This record gives sequence, structure tokens and C-alpha cells, in this order.
Amino acid sequence: MVNSEWVRAFVVFGETLNFTHAAARLHISQPALHVQIRKLGESLQAPLYVRNGRSLTLTAEGRKVLAFGREQDERGAQLIDEIKGTPRDAAVVLAAGEGTFLHLLSEPLRAFQRAKASKLRVLTRDGEQALNAVQLGEAHLAVTVIDDVPPHVVSGRIAKVGAAVVMPTKHPLARKRSLSIADLRNEPLITPPAGRPLRATLARAWAAADQPWAPAVEANGWELMMRFAELGLGVAIVNDFCSPPRGTVRRPLSGLPSVQYQLLRLRNRRQSAAALALEAAIVASTAPSRDP
Repeated sequence: MVNSEWVRAFVVFGETLNFTHAAARLHISQPALHVQIRKLGESLQAPLYVRNGRSLTLTAEGRKVLAFGREQDERGAQLIDEIKGTPRDAAVVLAAGEGTFLHLLSEPLRAFQRAKASKLRVLTRDGEQALNAVQLGEAHLAVTVIDDVPPHVVSGRIAKVGAAVVMPTKHPLARKRSLSIADLRNEPLITPPAGRPLRATLARAWAAADQPWAPAVEANGWELMMRFAELGLGVAIVNDFCSPPRGTVRRPLSGLPSVQYQLLRLRNRRQSAAALALEAAIVASTAPSRDP
């Protein structure tokens, strides 16, 4: 049986990845913390962290132990409060990117808040960071775009999203009902910065369409990109769930692959009633975005 004291110590260490800080939080000495984590690894017959130069990184086994320890802490606190007759109003934690919160999840979050099922805490995490928040037990649920879902994570597609162009209402292209890459040949493009997934997708699509690729403005985040379009700095290429600001219009853009937004949770984590209610609210509110 796993020693619960060692697991609790490892949770603090896993959250800091620093023996000095973790020992201070636990009010024990660093040597004592080293001993507890070493014994935990020995009992599980697996290394829980590795040293990369001056930094520490959790192994796959360490990540599982961290998620397990966080869940055990949460369930233990709930059990104590139930026995005492003073149940906590524990928060449900949801991880997603800024644009996802603003344009895809705003309605389900409003519905969840109106139901007053529980407190809600949100973590702004993009892509792999959202997945990591679920895998490490930091978040109960996450919504993100991800191609490869680990086997210990349950995923469900909640939205299939295409691309769109946002431009001022008086722009000549605003008269068209839809646009192609060729239509944008001479337009200054507002795109995400290099390194963002959409930026790479756009570059590939422009190359496939044999069109010159020369972004005029780089902006991080849908809101800033559309604001720049409103100011007339160019046309912004965004996900088609984005609501264009006043003074602009949105037109669908063909020639780009759609992306799939997934709702993620750990397979073996026991979800609270509030977490299940939030999951149901997200699925119900995004249903029109899914294929029939």
C-alpha cells in the first residue's frame, strides 16, 4: 500500500519541482523530503522525476502520482466535510485557451453559473498546457484542439471549427458571401505570430494554393487580431466561432482544414456532480457546432 504521507509530500514537490520550496511548504527539512520521495519511488519501483541540468522534470510515472495525489487530497477533504456535516463548496476547474473561453465556452459558462451548481475556477491554458492540466490533476476538465489523446484521457469532440476572415464592413471583399485564398492575394494579412498552430496551417495552405505568403501584422489572440482589422490594418484570419466586433464583418474562408475542439478529462478520475454538470453544460451548448 502506498504511504499517504509520502504521496502528499510528492504532490507539493510536483507542484513546485523545487526541493527547497516544497520542504518549506511542508515545514520539514530538505533531507527529510528527499527521503520521503525516494521511498515513494522505491515502493512504486519507478523513478518519479529526472534531473535535466539544473531543472527537474516529472517522469510519466511521476505525473500519474501527482494526479493521483491531488485527487486523493480532494476526495479526503470532501469526506471529512461530509462527516462533519459542513460540506465544502469546492470549485470545479476548467482549462482552456483565452479565445476558447471568449468565443466557444461563454454560453456554457453562463449556464453553469446561473445553475449555481458550484464555484468555477478557470485556467487559461492553450493546447498541450490544457491537456497537462487535466493529466496532472490541476483541472477537472479541459477544452482544446489536440490530435493525439493519451489512452488515460477521455475525449469528446464538441466543435468542428473552420476559418473565417474579419474585415471592416466597407471593405470591398465584404460584399462577397465567402472567400478563397486567391481572393486575399493582395490583402495585408493579420495572423498569429510564428510558432502558433494556425500560423503554420495558414502558411501551408497559402503554399498549396500557390499564393504569396507575407503576413503584414502579427497579433497574439483573436481579440487583438480582430481589433487590428477594425482599425483597417488588414484582414484577420480567425476561427469561424469568433464574433466580429462592431464595424466589421466575418466571411467564411475556404481552402483551410477545420479543427476539432475536444473536451478532455482523466479516464479514472471520479468526477463530482458539479464537474459532471459543467461537462453537460458544455456539451449541450456546443451541440450546434458538431456534425449531425
